[in-house]
Amino acid sequence: MSGRRSIMSERLKEEIAKELGVYETVHSKGWGDVSSKDCGSMVRKAIEMAQRNLGE
Repeated sequence: MSGRRSIMSERLKEEIAKELGVYETVHSKGWGDVSSKDCGSMVRKAIEMAQRNLGE
């Protein structure tokens, strides 16, 4: 496991994973089995959410 601290909470990561349809992979196999493409999609989604929140 990496020594880096996560910026996103586990709850937020799980919420985004559910939206993108990769939560079952996370739930059954863990974050290590999520593809880099899906991880990139999760990061993009988190950035979009943050930008929306800043605009409000």
